[in-house]
Amino acid sequence: MQIAVVSGKGGTGKTTVTSVFATLCGGVIVDCDVDAPNLHILLKPRILKEIPFTGMRKAKIIDEMCERCGLCEDLCRFDAINFDDDRYSVDVVRCEGCGFCYRACPNDAIEMVSEVRGKIFISETEYGPFVYAKLEPGEENSGLLVHEVKRVAEEIADERGFDTILIDGAPGIGCPVIASLSKVDKAVVVAEPTLSGLSDMERILMLIEHFKIEPYVIINKFDVNLDVSREIEDFCKSRNIPIVAKVPFYDDIPTLIANLKIPIKDEIVKAWRELSCMKRLRRG
Repeated sequence: MQIAVVSGKGGTGKTTVTSVFATLCGGVIVDCDVDAPNLHILLKPRILKEIPFTGMRKAKIIDEMCERCGLCEDLCRFDAINFDDDRYSVDVVRCEGCGFCYRACPNDAIEMVSEVRGKIFISETEYGPFVYAKLEPGEENSGLLVHEVKRVAEEIADERGFDTILIDGAPGIGCPVIASLSKVDKAVVVAEPTLSGLSDMERILMLIEHFKIEPYVIINKFDVNLDVSREIEDFCKSRNIPIVAKVPFYDDIPTLIANLKIPIKDEIVKAWRELSCMKRLRRG
């Protein structure tokens, strides 16, 4: 059973909710926000293994074969070719891996290479195994890295006999989120009671519905704007989507997180128990 905690936008409290779930799930924990992971800050993992991640191929100039014709610099639309100290080089941050310069070079002085673009970390926490990753700044293919992180987590679950994988999904609705939702059975959307929060919740729920995943909603800081909270409730009721928790604003949560403590709140604990109960009923 794979349960993902997602949100249509950042800053809704998704990782906070996931950290509380992590203390209760008894399975493999995964952070799929590879562009800006932060769940490890609260879980304090002990890293057991690092796996290098090679992203898309990018251009590399072979200096001894380069005749300094400048064709690659003229052709590159991304301004990724630099000329300095009488030699050409590739700015890997700007390079989009299109391969145009590679195909056009008259001297075959350019090669397309895959280099390490990030790392996957296999670790252990007091709550169970934890897999997360960090993509290098400016790198792409984060969806592919999310896929690899989940694949590693599934292998660990199979090897060690865990029947639950808890996923802290990437925010938004883009490629990393789609990869986060792959093979997921239940998706818990953490929404905040703002107009943008309502709109983004509707978008992520459309994505969840598209992939035929069971949707659930947690309204975080619901008492900050009761009018929008009611709109969220009305929307969920019209779509028959269960609201498993309405978490009030707790002014001590920022302090707890700043002190690297997981903010265990009754509403979130009850939400997990409800999800777990639904899981047992479904399996029964």
